[in-house]
Amino acid sequence: MRKYYYIFKANIMSNLQYIFNIMISFINYFILIFIYLNVWQYIYSDPSKLIYHYSVQQMVWYVIITEMLWFATSGRILCQNISNDVRSGNIAYNMNKPYSYIGYVLANHLGEILVSGLLYGTAGLIMGLILLGGIPTLSLAYIPFILIVIIFSVIINTMLITVVGLISFWIEDSSPFYWLYSKLLLVFGVFFPIEFFPKYLQGFLQYSPVYVTIYGPAKLFVDFSYVNLFKIISVQTLYLVIAYLGCQYMYERGVRKLNVNGG
Repeated sequence: MRKYYYIFKANIMSNLQYIFNIMISFINYFILIFIYLNVWQYIYSDPSKLIYHYSVQQMVWYVIITEMLWFATSGRILCQNISNDVRSGNIAYNMNKPYSYIGYVLANHLGEILVSGLLYGTAGLIMGLILLGGIPTLSLAYIPFILIVIIFSVIINTMLITVVGLISFWIEDSSPFYWLYSKLLLVFGVFFPIEFFPKYLQGFLQYSPVYVTIYGPAKLFVDFSYVNLFKIISVQTLYLVIAYLGCQYMYERGVRKLNVNGG
């Protein structure tokens, strides 16, 4: 595990050199939050009104958290890097290293996410406190559980993107598949809570990547309950196992394909 820690640490140090580049992307984040703040304040003409048990304050905080996760954990570059490794043959070079390629990819990307996540998280909390004046029904006792759920969501998202990237063993470019995956999270997780969708979709979404990567952490932040915590962590645990096995399966099948074809 020590070698993965050093990979993780090295990527943190590398990304700390480019904090200014990350901060530039805050402009889009602030604009989106400001737009949604005004949209939801318009929809909630009466501040005391509840829509699907969400107050206007909870709705805006939900969007702040989901947008923070969306921006901080973007995997477009990760997916591109895996595709480039496969297409260029660089993945064969990594096979001979004294570490797992999957472990290297995860440690490397998680180091990047830690830096961007802390920056976006700080910016989001400051913006929310300024615009809304407080955090809904959030106790200090809940914070460790919420952090655990966020960590699980980031790891699951990274592994699922890795699975998508490894599709490049069979097709030239996996970017279209990542686009579909990212838009699934964006449309069904970032903009609205699951409760806002029709009943027939809610059943599907509660066991989809949306639930464990985007909705779950934001839901606990704005409306914490131990029942929801247990359910979200249970589904996340299942996804951790499935995503890990998926990464291993795709990688091993891909390597076997390269060996058979003399790659």
